[in-house]
Order: sequence, then structure tokens, then C-alpha cells
Amino acid sequence: MTTPADLVFQGGPVHTLAPGRTAATAVAVRDGRIVAVGEDTDVKPLIGATTEIVDLAGRALLPGFQDAHVHPVLAGLTMIRCDLHDAGDADEAVAAVRAYARANPEAGWISGGGWSMEWFPRGTPSRRLLDAAVPDRPVHLINSDGHGAWVNTRALELCGIDAGTPDPVDGRIEREADGYPQGTLHEGASDLVGRHIPEPAADTMLRALRAGQQRLHSAGVTAWQDAMVNPEVQRAYLTAAESGLLTGRVVGALWWDRERGEEQIPELLARRGDAGRFRATSVKIMQDGVAENYTAAMTSSYLDGCGCGTGNQGISFVDPERLRAYVTLLDAEGFQVHVHAVGDRAAREALDAFEAARAANGTNDNRHHIAHLQVVHPDDVPRFADLGITANMQPLWAAHEPQMDELTIPFLGPERAGWQYPFGDLVRVGAPLAAGSDWPVSSPDPFLGIHVAVNRTIPGESAEVFLPEQRLSLTAALAAYTIGTARVNHLDTRTGTIEKGKLADLVITDRDPYSIPAGEIGETTVLATYVEGDRVHADPAFC
Repeated sequence: MTTPADLVFQGGPVHTLAPGRTAATAVAVRDGRIVAVGEDTDVKPLIGATTEIVDLAGRALLPGFQDAHVHPVLAGLTMIRCDLHDAGDADEAVAAVRAYARANPEAGWISGGGWSMEWFPRGTPSRRLLDAAVPDRPVHLINSDGHGAWVNTRALELCGIDAGTPDPVDGRIEREADGYPQGTLHEGASDLVGRHIPEPAADTMLRALRAGQQRLHSAGVTAWQDAMVNPEVQRAYLTAAESGLLTGRVVGALWWDRERGEEQIPELLARRGDAGRFRATSVKIMQDGVAENYTAAMTSSYLDGCGCGTGNQGISFVDPERLRAYVTLLDAEGFQVHVHAVGDRAAREALDAFEAARAANGTNDNRHHIAHLQVVHPDDVPRFADLGITANMQPLWAAHEPQMDELTIPFLGPERAGWQYPFGDLVRVGAPLAAGSDWPVSSPDPFLGIHVAVNRTIPGESAEVFLPEQRLSLTAALAAYTIGTARVNHLDTRTGTIEKGKLADLVITDRDPYSIPAGEIGETTVLATYVEGDRVHADPAFC
């Protein structure tokens, strides 16, 4: 007698993204695993008295999405603190700060983030705006891209930062005419204030993780790589994993302290390991900053407003020679290395490091990857395929919008601006792709990223297509968000496609993305998300 399935999906398009069978109409699940994929008639014998039947009614079933570079605990902390992501301009941001301060009179520090550079002249908000809203308590608010902070005068005073404070080697203090800090702290300068903020309590970190996890599940994300796991974040994950609260599958990228060297490797080894659905097996190295504040590492200098060279080529946070040594040592220890590289020089330095590791250690299955890849020199594109390095893309950024058009392209120049986010070129040379959001830097919704990857325009806008030759097919974009990231996270034998024997990590969408115009992909929503056959999110429209 055939054992009945616990759960059956039928009556709609099933896009498996598997190499053997790409389309079906029904899937059966038992004990958290897929036991059948086919037509409705194929799963009928598996339907018993206790089987839950989900009628897709023409809606699509897809593999659960996987985010290759995301910060859900940080995002969750912002969600439960002073969250500026819903503000639309500087006035709304200041009003939100004032309202939060009034609602939380017991808060010694006003912390949070989510402001956007395009809201402010030159992308640098002034301390005086915050002083008017909160004059008596320190304020420290992280930029939406995570590469700077907006602070008030009280915070500067408490931390002893004034006109005589030098810029740190890995950042820059924006200054007024007399040299006093203006209120914007770029990159490592943010930590001049941030390190004085009390660490969140363990229960706060756990609450933040749960908030971040639920938001990811609502977007159809069932697995991810957390790209900044310090000891406090790791403790939250371990607590959630051991208690059963962690419903996503997570690889933690342990944070590499760029102010230290190889002496930290024993500490990373001590923190490596598995705990249920959480695995600490990757190490994250931030090699440069971002283009908007001229800290992304470039092979030639940034331009000024007149189009002349400035002599500033950005910052390599880790000396390239040392980077090669560190990556080689980490690779030898079996760590995956996850590198942040926005500028073309940073990307080249990361590729050089991976090449050095291969020369020293031989080939292995560590599955290293480079995230962001805003500017990649054309000479370096084939090296991703040659070295087997995954291009970890954040597609939502690859479009014309104010930060790109006003704060980036004019300072890169036309040739270098044309090297941005070369997804199509990477596919054509055979480079492996993964995809992520970098949330809370940008939306965690995979369909928004997929829309931009396919169209190179922002959903709902009819702006000029950004470098149209770099567009991806819908299948390539979906694969990057599913099996591509599953491969990076060493989950590809268990998840990432809808195949018999794999775990039932699945999403139901309100429409079939293959049956709608490409310009409507970004309107697709997730109705339900399943992890091992258990529903972890359901939209009210689905219930």
C-alpha cells in the first residue's frame, strides 16, 4: 500500500528549475521531502484521508528563494528601533526621528537607520537637522547602504569628536568650513560613535532575528547567507536554532576584523560549526566601500563635478598582499570566503587572492564568492569562470535611479559607468551566479531584484534601460535566487530546485512569472512560503 502524502500541491504551473524536468502541475510532500513531481494524475494515488491538498488554482509553485547576501538581524534591529526606511525625504526622516525620540523617552541613545543619500545635498546630512529634533540625547543613524552614519552634535560631544579628530584610515569625517564634523561619518568613521552605543541585550537580538526572519519568509526566502555575523549575532542564531525558532536555513559569514590579521583565524575556527539550521562556515571580508562616497576601490581615480580626475581611487580596506595571504590561509582551513567588492580594483584584488589560494592549496569545494560587483573591469570578467568564483549579485541596484544618476555615474565617467553590474557578460563567460538583496540596504523581495535583472529598470518606472546588454533571462535570474545561492551555501543537493528527494522548501506566487509581460515581474507577490512542508508564511489573500 502506498503511504499517503502529507501535503499535495496541484492545479497550477510548477517551475522546478531542475535540469531534467522544468515544468509540472503537481507536487507531493511527505515528512518534509518531495516525493513526487508531475501532473495532477501522478500525485492522485498519494492523496489520502489526512493529506492536505493545496489547490494552486493557476498560481505558480517555485523553489523557495535563497538570499546570498543579507543582514536580517541588523534589519530586524532597525525595524524595532528608529526605522527611516519608510521616509521619502529629509523632512520625513527628521520627523520620524523626532517622533521616535518622543515615543521612547527612556532610550539613552537614538539609534537605527535607513536614510538615503539622495535626500541630502551631496548625500551628506547635517548634524544640525538632528539637533533640531533631538538636542539632548545622542543620535546615530546608519545610512540605508550601511556605509555611513548620520549623527547629532550631542553624539559627537559625548564621543570626544571635534575639529582635531583625524580621519581613520578606513573612513572619512565630513567637515564644516572650520573643520568641525558636519554630521556625516563615512565607513570606518561611523565606528568612532557607533562603538560607544551599548550592545543590545540577548533578548533584543533574538527579537530582531525573529522580525528579520519573518520578513524574509514573507518575501518567499527560505534560506540565506548572513553576511555579517559577529559573536552577538551568532549567539542569537544559535539560540534560535537550538530552541526551534530558526525556520530558515542559514550560513553565517563570520566577520573578518580588518584592523587585525591572521591571528584571528584560531578564533574563527573556534566559532565554526553546525547547530541545526545554522552553520557558521563562511568568512566575510569587506575589501572596499561604496562608489557614492568615493571609498569603493577603483583602478583609476574618481572624477570631480567638472569631469576632472581627483587622484582619489578609493580605499582597499585590506592590503592586497595581505588579502592574498589571509584568503590562502582561510581556504586551507576549509572556510568559504565571501568578499565585499564594489569597485573594479577591489574585485581584481579579490580574484587575485582566490587565484593565489588555488595556486597554494589546489582546487577544492569551498565555493568562494564575491558580492556586489558594481564595477568590474572587462579583463576580469572571464576570471570568475576560470577560477570558479561565484558572482554574488544584488540586481536591484542595476538601474537608473537618483543615487546612480546623480551620485555615481558623473563621478565614474562614461567608460567606467558602462562596466557596472555586468550580469549578462558574466553569464556569457560561464561564471556561476548567485543573488541576494543586501537587505536592509535594499528590499528583500526577490521579485523586485528579478525584475531589475531581467529589465534593468526599476519596477513601475519607464526610465531608460540601464546597460540593456547586461539583462538576464527570467530563468537565469530565478536560478540565481534559488539553485545558484543554494550551491554557494552547499545546499544544492537538498534544496534550490523542485525534485523528488529534495526538501520541500517552496513558495506559491499570485501569478505565473512566465506568463506575464517582463515589465510586470516586479508586481508578483508571494502568497505562501513553506520550509520542509511547514507553512511559515501565508498572505491573508491566500488563507
